Amino acid sequence: MADALRGSMDAAEYKHVVLGLIFLKYVSDAFEERHAAVLAEWGEEAAEDPDEYTAEAIFWVPPEARWA
Repeated sequence: MADALRGSMDAAEYKHVVLGLIFLKYVSDAFEERHAAVLAEWGEEAAEDPDEYTAEAIFWVPPEARWA
């Protein structure tokens, strides 16, 4: 299946796509972990405050861009 989707693309070409997806998944997982902690401690309003994430060196992920 992956070979059919990738076509004749060389590994050197699609590595950029794969590495980008891995980075996005890492950002999403870090955000979700912090989101759960902020939600449990401070509630919904604080959980949607970007400053709660950037203060901990975590990327803010807007609701429409979240992985899950």
